[in-house]
Amino acid sequence: MTGRPVPSEEEIRALVRRVVADVLAEESPGSAAVEAAAPASAPSPAPVLPGPAAPPGGAEGAPGPGDAIAVGADHGGFRLKERLAFRLREKGYAVEDCGTDSTEAVDYPDYALRVAEAVASGRCRWGIAVDGAGIGSAMVANKVPGVRAALCYDVSTAVNSREHNHANLLTLGAGLIGENLAWQIVEAWLATPWGGGRHAARVAKIDAVERRYPAGRVAS
Repeated sequence: MTGRPVPSEEEIRALVRRVVADVLAEESPGSAAVEAAAPASAPSPAPVLPGPAAPPGGAEGAPGPGDAIAVGADHGGFRLKERLAFRLREKGYAVEDCGTDSTEAVDYPDYALRVAEAVASGRCRWGIAVDGAGIGSAMVANKVPGVRAALCYDVSTAVNSREHNHANLLTLGAGLIGENLAWQIVEAWLATPWGGGRHAARVAKIDAVERRYPAGRVAS
């Protein structure tokens, strides 16, 4: 596949740091300085969630080599899934391949669910699900308690989903982005730690909504 060469890991990390700084400045001018001046005990810890354990309100380390990552895709995302899994293994990550294994037509909910369950069970710390647009896989994964799936289509959304939303599952649209961009998104997503702080209370509200509707039942 032609295109720009993939940036180095150091270039990706530098880009991530710049994007994070810009996002924080736009969202709440001066808030970074206020939080830096606050005592370490100021942020309230996030509650323990079903499935993967949530860290305290402070920062969580970004994924690193040796961490288990579940990857899965339907037929439309198969080729991209294979390339991403290969690169992740090259970087030293333990990869659990949830399928599919060919370009033969299959249903994306089956494979997004496998990835989401691997994350929710704690068997894998992170997940990546790929289909044609990434939308359907995100919808499926977010039905699984303890999973916070984010569809990302550029580096900025990847950074935001990790730092602000504590995403633990990434979905990608193979029909909308190329391999080089997809890998840049994955690298940025993996390089970005959960921010905690003021974001913890907001993510706790997301999880509270999940607990409000056990077994998917909505009161009439």
